[in-house]
Amino acid sequence: MSAVIRPSSGAEFARILSIAGYTPSRMVDNHEMTNYIETSDEWIQQRTGIIERRWVGEGEDLEQMSFAAGKLAIERSGIAAADIDAVIVATVSYFHQTPSLAAILAHKLGTNGAAAFDISAACAGFCYGVAQADALVRSGGARYVLVIGSEELSRMTNLNDRGTAFIFADGAGAAVIGPSETNGIGPVVWGSDGGQAGAIYQTADWPTAVENADWPYLGMNGRDVFKWATGFIAEAAKATLEAAGVSPEDLDAFIPHQANNRITDALLRSLKLPEHVVVARTIKTLGNNSAASVPMAMDAVLASGEARSGQTALIIGFGAGLVYAGQVVTLP
Repeated sequence: MSAVIRPSSGAEFARILSIAGYTPSRMVDNHEMTNYIETSDEWIQQRTGIIERRWVGEGEDLEQMSFAAGKLAIERSGIAAADIDAVIVATVSYFHQTPSLAAILAHKLGTNGAAAFDISAACAGFCYGVAQADALVRSGGARYVLVIGSEELSRMTNLNDRGTAFIFADGAGAAVIGPSETNGIGPVVWGSDGGQAGAIYQTADWPTAVENADWPYLGMNGRDVFKWATGFIAEAAKATLEAAGVSPEDLDAFIPHQANNRITDALLRSLKLPEHVVVARTIKTLGNNSAASVPMAMDAVLASGEARSGQTALIIGFGAGLVYAGQVVTLP
């Protein structure tokens, strides 16, 4: 006779308890970009909406930004670092295959040996992390989970590539997710299309970089990405609302991945969001921060007072893979 295995059990509901962002110190405006590529401030703004972006400055790097955002998120959550049961870091710009950045941060932040792992889901990484944290809290795998989205994309930006040099930026955002008396995180709608893996890609692998001094940069087929984001992702955003049982009229805020203002505009037209819905547009001053994009934008709209704690927001990330993930959440 086989043994009866006890199932895990956790909280009935989960929510985002806190959010925090870290903005790097170096501001790089469009005029500086003209030193690297043939372009203009007007051209960049028309193409993407970007006016300036942030890159790491003196004493800043991926680990430092992640630590700063994670530490502030824990402080804002009102719980102790030792109460964090799991740390998830979403990033594509951590250059060490092992050990994970999450394990290093779990120790530096003062957790009590929390479970820790990194995930690679590009610009959807934070939303992937939120989905995993929600499942861990409700299954009993963890009570409190720290999710960090962090990128140092300036290190992977080819300043001679006129199609991408002005897009990518650095930064970090973090959230603590824990149990709740009411549901604060809707069902995740996520997936991938590896058939379009060549739309956003790393130009070389690491052994190539060592052997041939061919540094791996980020490459992108902008037209393919724009078509996919304005078509497929618009439908995924609608499916996310439907899965949560929320209508566009019920939303208070829309916080998409900050890929391109034209993509955001197309999503708004497709979703037919009411005028009262706050739309995050941090790409104007922060650039495209990949996995850090959504949490940094959430922190920004709350800090500005445009959105408030307790309101309902649609978050969605999408990027290289091609991958995507979205949820309806209650703002912390």
